[in-house]
Amino acid sequence: MSNISGVFTGGAEAYGRLLEVFIDGHWWVVGDALENVGKTTKRLLVNAYPFINGGSGSSGLRGSSPEVSGYAKPGKDIAKRFND
Repeated sequence: MSNISGVFTGGAEAYGRLLEVFIDGHWWVVGDALENVGKTTKRLLVNAYPFINGGSGSSGLRGSSPEVSGYAKPGKDIAKRFND
């Protein structure tokens, strides 16, 4: 009885492999999701608190002008925008 191959043992082996792949796949997906949540949280914290971890205070204001406030005003007519 050294070779115990049969329907029951073959089925149990297949079920074990399926369960292993199922659990491993779920750990992979959960790990990726938690990694993305961590990266997103890190980005949000850097944007909300720019002075943490050596960030500069003006990093979120790049390209803005203190002289101009309000909304942007178009510089040319709508018809000319589509003809360029």
